[in-house]
Amino acid sequence: MLSRYEGRRRGDYTNALREILQEIALLGLWRGKFFEKAALYGGTALRIIYGLDRFSEDLDFSLLNPSDSFDIERYAAFLQKETEGFGFDVKFEKVAKTFASNIQSAFLKANTRRQLIVIEASDQIVKAVPKGQILKIRLEVDTDPPSGFETQVRYLLHPIPFAVRVFSLPDLFAGKMHAILCRRWKSRVKGRDWYDLVWYAANHPRLHLSHLEQRMRQTEDWQSHEALTSEKLLEFLFETINTLDIAGARKEVEPFVRQPETLSIWSREFFSDVASRIVFV
Repeated sequence: MLSRYEGRRRGDYTNALREILQEIALLGLWRGKFFEKAALYGGTALRIIYGLDRFSEDLDFSLLNPSDSFDIERYAAFLQKETEGFGFDVKFEKVAKTFASNIQSAFLKANTRRQLIVIEASDQIVKAVPKGQILKIRLEVDTDPPSGFETQVRYLLHPIPFAVRVFSLPDLFAGKMHAILCRRWKSRVKGRDWYDLVWYAANHPRLHLSHLEQRMRQTEDWQSHEALTSEKLLEFLFETINTLDIAGARKEVEPFVRQPETLSIWSREFFSDVASRIVFV
């Protein structure tokens, strides 16, 4: 699995290790029949299923139907057994909620150096990683998903052939647009969202507008009695672009892309042009 990656920087090998563990975790969830109840979405879905050319940190899921009784900890044994079966020492830790939320979270944690040795990374790479560095993969499950999305079953061939249920691309794009417009990051800008926007516009520009509307209504970012129109959505997007911290966005995403020099084109004019290429369905 490691041979699929081309390492240019130290961080590339850590990203590769994380992605290998993500795929093994998905395999464990499949064995636990998790995808009968939930679907993968977010950046890792784009990366692993649809070929996005940047690394992603977390595993984001949505239940197919709202449920108050769902408990992510039921799948801990499957995740533990699968990672151990490949020789990894990974701990599962559920995150205790400190406030009411429809998101359940857990972490997979592993010592980075130790796991790089497991996948037979070179001594030079292993020694470059600080002792005690912990690699974390957050798992998040939306237990009260907004309606109006479609999923499909796709197949992964690593580490063995298995199936993953995933959001369709127009609905994934709707989720990404909701993150761009409505994510509350205080003073921090998430450049990965903007990188993904460019990828969508270039490769899969169709955005499911009604699903985006449902997401925005759920978070109370769209409270009008009227339907969300493409004109209004673009108005919101252009306003967001006009206040975007371009340098901050570029800096945030750089560790996750193989060719950071491709980000030099980023500007408000560039993103405005990208936005004009979106196809609403």
